[in-house]
Amino acid sequence: MDSDEDRRKQKRKRRDPSPSSSSSSDSSPDRKKKKTKKEAKRQKRKEKKKVKKMEKKKRREEKKHKKLSRKETTPQPLPESSASMKEKPKKEKNSTEVDERSLAMRPMTPAEWQARQSVIRRVVDPETGRSRLIKGDGEILEEIVSRKQHLAINKQATQGDGQSFQSRLGLLKK
Repeated sequence: MDSDEDRRKQKRKRRDPSPSSSSSSDSSPDRKKKKTKKEAKRQKRKEKKKVKKMEKKKRREEKKHKKLSRKETTPQPLPESSASMKEKPKKEKNSTEVDERSLAMRPMTPAEWQARQSVIRRVVDPETGRSRLIKGDGEILEEIVSRKQHLAINKQATQGDGQSFQSRLGLLKK
């Protein structure tokens, strides 16, 4: 049994460090420094939040003042006869604008889409000299040509690409 008690005492000694040990005394000032740094960071964050809130309040107040000043500066209504004459053309303009917008924003009918897609145009790139067939809204089509035409087109396009590249580098003198 003595041996058990001795073991327990030794374990206690291992667990409980003596107050004179250097490791515990070194760490306490470090802990204090860390704590003060953390507290300083927290204070900075709080200050930033306060500043942001104040700026936000100021912006809101400015907006309110602007709205109030706009309401105050609106012209007083004119007598009925002149006011009714001026309002009629405005309503007509607004209604035409609304009609144009609604026409532009509405979906296409199948007939309109078909008409738009049936248009095929040849577009020439001015920089490289390449020509492309474009259908409708931008679909690029392939053109079926003979072998001779293919070689001629390819040769012309390659020359155009080379000239375009050289002009971008500044090697080609115009």
